[in-house]
Amino acid sequence: MEYVLRTTAVKKEYGHYKALNGLSMNVPKGSIYGFVGKNGAGKTTLIRLVCGLQRPTDGEIEIYGVNYNDKASLKARRRMGAVVETPSIYLDMTAEDNLKEQCRILGIPSFDAIADILQLVGLADTGKKKARNFSLGMRQRLGIAVALVGSPDFLILDEPINGLDPQGIVEMRELLLYLNKECGITVLVSSHILDELSKIATHFGFIDGGKIVKEISAAQLENSCRKRMEITVTDTKILSRVLDELHIEYAINSDAEAEIFGEINVTELTLRLHENHCDVRSLRERNESLEAFYINLVGGESHA
Repeated sequence: MEYVLRTTAVKKEYGHYKALNGLSMNVPKGSIYGFVGKNGAGKTTLIRLVCGLQRPTDGEIEIYGVNYNDKASLKARRRMGAVVETPSIYLDMTAEDNLKEQCRILGIPSFDAIADILQLVGLADTGKKKARNFSLGMRQRLGIAVALVGSPDFLILDEPINGLDPQGIVEMRELLLYLNKECGITVLVSSHILDELSKIATHFGFIDGGKIVKEISAAQLENSCRKRMEITVTDTKILSRVLDELHIEYAINSDAEAEIFGEINVTELTLRLHENHCDVRSLRERNESLEAFYINLVGGESHA
């Protein structure tokens, strides 16, 4: 698998405080990578390091296979676009002028792509309206438009839907999906709105205490969170045979415990097991959400 971003045992210390404590992560090319963690877990710190706004205390960062300390890393980083914490926009400028200024900063002599970028983010009709008069959602989309100047193929967004109303959230979701699927842009997005992340992310990285505690694909996560029955019996070998006869999907966890997936007739299963001299000790239904999965993974209730 090809990775756009890889970090290995990255540390960032501020005096005695360890913002990052050996963080290793892998962002596959073509993915939407949902970056999830509590307040203070280290999400923004990692993003700032990747963007070159700060340097790590220790560890390695690779962008497109190029090490952070390599001379070629600056060229690799120019393939990135980012919105860190708040959109970097000029409030006294129009959307078009903001993009023109970004072109000048990047040394791009032509403004030809600006109209297409504004159309892409839904700001083509803002005319002479100054950014200070934009709604929060419009400012967020303008920030992404600025990040898209230079045609990056890796986009990093720090809490892009934070504070948006429902309509703004839908617009942001559709924009990110379009950028990923139609434009081929890999997206790293941190967000505390886990339900929204579950609708767009192809991969997840869960951070806690300054390190990644789990990386998982959306397919693997869906499998972990899908509806299932947790069953405890006297003999899982008998349970396995009965479930095979009933053509029911399952996973054996131990000599006494198993998970059964999909809809089952509990009465029929219990009777079949009893007939085969296997007793059911306990049966519990589980249907875990992304939020519940995350809380069970790292503990606590805050997940911003």
